[in-house]
Amino acid sequence: MTAAVLNAAPGKLELETLLLDDPGPDEVLIDIHYAGLCRSDLHEIDGIWPAGCPTVLGHEASGVVRRVGDRVTTVVPGDHVVTCLSSYCGSCHYCLAGRLTLCAGRGRLRERDRPVLTNQFGASVHPTAGLGAFATAMVVHQHSVVAIPHSMPLAAASVLGCAIVTGMSAVFRSARVEPGSSVAVVGCGGVGIAAIQGARLAGAATIVAVDTNAQRLTDALTFGATATVDAAATDSVEAVRELTSGGVDYSFEAIGLAATVEQSFAMLGPGGTATVLGLVPDSQPLSIRAADLFASEKRLHGAFMGSNRFPIDIPNYVRFYEQGRLDLDRMLSAFVGLDELNEGFRLMHDGGLTRVVADIRRRS
Repeated sequence: MTAAVLNAAPGKLELETLLLDDPGPDEVLIDIHYAGLCRSDLHEIDGIWPAGCPTVLGHEASGVVRRVGDRVTTVVPGDHVVTCLSSYCGSCHYCLAGRLTLCAGRGRLRERDRPVLTNQFGASVHPTAGLGAFATAMVVHQHSVVAIPHSMPLAAASVLGCAIVTGMSAVFRSARVEPGSSVAVVGCGGVGIAAIQGARLAGAATIVAVDTNAQRLTDALTFGATATVDAAATDSVEAVRELTSGGVDYSFEAIGLAATVEQSFAMLGPGGTATVLGLVPDSQPLSIRAADLFASEKRLHGAFMGSNRFPIDIPNYVRFYEQGRLDLDRMLSAFVGLDELNEGFRLMHDGGLTRVVADIRRRS
C-alpha cells in the first residue's frame, strides 16, 4: 500500500510503500477513497502535539470494505464506511453509560501481536488513532467504522467522521442546545461550520459566527449563522454580548487557543454553557473569572469529538444530508491528491477554507 508518512516532527509528509498486515478477527480492511485534512493533523506535523513518528496521519476517511475478520459483525465486504477515531470497547463503564468517547478500553482495541504497518526497513509505522487515513488502505478495529448507504457520496461522507460528528454532536449531545436559544461559535473552520449547522437544526434563534477571516464569516451566513463578528476588527466578547443583549446561552470554541476559550466563556450570559472543541495545548493555561461559575452559574466544559455516539450519530447525519437539511458538499473547499497533502495543509494553514479533502486515488 502507499501512504503519506510523517517521519519527523516538525516535518513534511513523504509518500512511501508500506506493508499492511492482514486483518485480525475483529478488524476490517478498507480501501480508502477520501480523507479529510484536520487541524489536529497539522498540530502533529508542526510538532505542537506529539506524533510518535514514523506515523501515518489522517483519521477522517470514507471508503469501501475489502475484507473482514472472523468475528466482525458490524460490516461486510462491499460496505461503504466512514471511520471515526473515538473507537469503543462496548463493555466498560463509560460505554455502558452511553459515553463512548470516554471509553476506558479503547487502547486494548489497538493491541496486536505484530504491527499493522511496517516500512521497507521492517520498522513499525504508527497509524494515528489506530486509523492512518492518508493511505490507500487501512486495517482498523470494527468499532472504528460505521456503514453508510451506497447512495451517500463518499466525498461528502469523508467529513462525517470528525468535523461533522465533533461540531454537531457537541450541539446535540454535549451542550444540548435548546430551541429558541442563542449561540456563538468561535472559529468557523470545518468543526465550527458543523456546530453552526447543528445549532440551526437544533432550532437556535440566534447564531453568531466569530472569526478573523472575512471569507469564513461570509460562508458562515450561508450555513445558518444569523450574525457575524470580525474578531480582527472588534472586541469579539463585547460584540457578541451587544448582539445578544448580555451574552449567549451557549458558546462553542473551535480553534484550540486559551485566549479564544476565555473569550467563549466571557461571551456567556447568566446560566450559559461554553463548550471547548479545539485542542488547546497544555502550555496555554486558562484564566477565567471564578465568580462567574458560582454567582452567574456559567459552565465551562470540554467535549472530546463532540461527546458523540458515532454508530448512531453518523447514520442520522447521513439522513439529514439526504433530506437536504445538512450541507456537506459546500464544506468541501478544495481537493488534493495523496501526493499533494503538504500543499493541502498549506492551504489549511493559510485559512479561509472550510475543509480540504484528499482524493486518495488521485495523483497530480
